[in-house]
Amino acid sequence: MGSNGPVNCIELVSFLLFDAVIKCIFSQPVRLAFMVLYWLNPWLLYDSLMYNPSYLCFFTALHFWSAFKMRHQASFIYSFLHVVAIGGTMQLHYSWPVLAVMSMYLFYRRMIHISWVGAISGGLAIVASLIPYLQEYMANDSISRESDRYIGYGAVHVYPVLKAVLYWLRYGSTLFSNRIITDASFDWLTTVSWLQMVIQYCWQAVLFVVGAITVVVSAKLNWKYWKVIKPTIKRQHVIEDDTHWLLLFALATVIGIIVSAMLSPITFSYWHLILTYPLALIPLLVKAQSWQQKKPERFTQLLLGLAGFFLIINLVASHDSDKYSYKVNYADQVESRLIDIGLQPQQ
Repeated sequence: MGSNGPVNCIELVSFLLFDAVIKCIFSQPVRLAFMVLYWLNPWLLYDSLMYNPSYLCFFTALHFWSAFKMRHQASFIYSFLHVVAIGGTMQLHYSWPVLAVMSMYLFYRRMIHISWVGAISGGLAIVASLIPYLQEYMANDSISRESDRYIGYGAVHVYPVLKAVLYWLRYGSTLFSNRIITDASFDWLTTVSWLQMVIQYCWQAVLFVVGAITVVVSAKLNWKYWKVIKPTIKRQHVIEDDTHWLLLFALATVIGIIVSAMLSPITFSYWHLILTYPLALIPLLVKAQSWQQKKPERFTQLLLGLAGFFLIINLVASHDSDKYSYKVNYADQVESRLIDIGLQPQQ
């Protein structure tokens, strides 16, 4: 979908970090399902651009992988990397409190064992990396921003929190960004206006109907596994196995989303919370594990169908959407963007 080298490398590393955990918990077929759900997912590929949300899934993967490594014992290096994951997100995007709140719950729930020397060292490394920014911030008033909203805006207005939770359910479904669904004009397919309109309506109808169905499935799975882990959300309860730990990690993510949405002075859009999208796949993977064992042939058929569905959506979005067009190649788009922001002189 017109992605670039640096982003592709980051996405590959993030996938490998997630896969390192997934293969310890699930069977090989479910591990393959995660690859399809993550690597081919339009939620990920549509934002494969040179801007900050494209890099957030790497820090989520690092946070997730290091937390799993700290499940049974404290480690300097994993504690260091865990804090660096939060700090790295902070340097790129305002959504970093999601990971911070998650870590607080993981520590409270005794899901991770922290080396305080490693955690403090990670914190000091992040502070040191922020020194150039702080120096520029004090010398340059133009980089400071003012807002007519306030910290805690989302807690007073219910809608921002509900919208943020809905994105969690959408990340586990095929109800993708409206830009993918509604922006396609299909002028690359035909120049006949009435035929374009027919194709557009059919395209939107299919994606909205399938998307709505999968949102309901996502909501039901989340509710099902919430009832499973609800009796064990407090720290005195024993975590039965890795799957149970994984579901509690998903709960920690939802808590992080809710708290961040309550504190944020803005109403989140999908790219603000895109770092949580890989973790929204956890309920699907847990369900896939049991389904694959009961109906392996149906599981394989559905997985192939899902991969084909993703490929079709990605093909359309890469040719005809708000961010991508078959009329302009990616190199020209990057050059135009650099000229717009003043990083490259106009020729």
